[in-house]
Amino acid sequence: MSHLRWQMIALCFVANIINFLDRSNLAVAVPHIQADLHLSPAMTGLALSGFFWTYALMQIPVGWMIDRFGVRKCLAGSVFWWSLFTAATSFVSGLPSLLGARLMLGVGEAGALPGFAKVAFNWFPRTERALASSIFDSGSRVGSALALPVVAWLVATVGWRQSFIWTGTLGIVWVGVWLLLYRDPAEHPKMTPQARAALAQSQTSHQEFNTTPPVTLRQLLRYRTIWGMMFGFFCLNFTIYFFITWFPSYLIQARHFSLDDIKTYGMIPALIAIPFGWIGGFVSDRMIRHGFTATQARKTCLVGGMLVSCVIAFAPLTNSTFAALALMAISYSALAFTAANVWSLPGEVSPSPGNVASIGALQNCAANLAGIGISTFTGVMLTITHGSFIIPLGLAGALCILGALSYLFVVGKLEPLPAPTQG
Repeated sequence: MSHLRWQMIALCFVANIINFLDRSNLAVAVPHIQADLHLSPAMTGLALSGFFWTYALMQIPVGWMIDRFGVRKCLAGSVFWWSLFTAATSFVSGLPSLLGARLMLGVGEAGALPGFAKVAFNWFPRTERALASSIFDSGSRVGSALALPVVAWLVATVGWRQSFIWTGTLGIVWVGVWLLLYRDPAEHPKMTPQARAALAQSQTSHQEFNTTPPVTLRQLLRYRTIWGMMFGFFCLNFTIYFFITWFPSYLIQARHFSLDDIKTYGMIPALIAIPFGWIGGFVSDRMIRHGFTATQARKTCLVGGMLVSCVIAFAPLTNSTFAALALMAISYSALAFTAANVWSLPGEVSPSPGNVASIGALQNCAANLAGIGISTFTGVMLTITHGSFIIPLGLAGALCILGALSYLFVVGKLEPLPAPTQG
């Protein structure tokens, strides 16, 4: 395989860092924004959830566009759009304009992860695809971790409004680099015909896969496996988005951290989770290379990771801040371990090359309904319980167990789904 594949996945890794830095900066700046715009916890929860409404809604059309028009143009457009509205957040004057900026941010970021999954499918053989997925997916942890010290420093130095302009500028720079360097394997001038043929043969164990025409969205939704993937990812994201939305507030309100404490201790769960995401992809791919089926390899990591991640439910029950951070770190690491394999699934089960981004978008659409759930539900529960995180995190832990059961029993054999004409 050409070494160019690592360059392509590195571009996705950097884009995902920017992706999560731009969606996490609001969570870090929330205490200052609440004070300046006079937002209640429920209003803040609504603002935090606004991103997920359009992000989830646009997954399916954007996934179709990536399969139809190519990942190069679509991903460049997505990053440019979300960077523009990240910067626009600096000009908000109240809840309506803040909510509007977050809604538009969600439209742009909808193309990110389905696009990255398509790049991994285009450039990597199936025996390396989980590792490739773990690399781009780990950008979410790096971005979330960097958001804490970087945005906190920007807020303290130039104010929360200017911080959004600075983070939004990063994406514009990335678009220029992406358009300069990225091409699909079939179009890249440095790919030889032999390398292209070898890559095509290594993408699946089913030789008829590359000649199968794409199926429709309605046909995809007839498969039980697709629904199992959607529900499993919903459960995973319900927990993982707590770290992106309410985690800084949890440290401040429940654990009495200062902004300086968040810059250091608040990074611990995300930093520990980064290598565990790579390990999840490496273990899964290694199992396949050693003779395990894709079903055995991927499901072992999916189910095991989801079961371990349920320990987040015990974090608000302990009086020890150290124990709470340790439980959070274990949960986040287990979720990262799982997520690497979640993003390898579209390439495993897609009935044709023209459905990979669409299937990734379907599962990501369901997953980001969880972002709406955790951000809004937590805000409402904090209002009702006067600041207690026990109920939201207890529900997150329970959903981790349900997600493991979905991957184990609802998701079927991990191989290209049969075309509708075949049954």
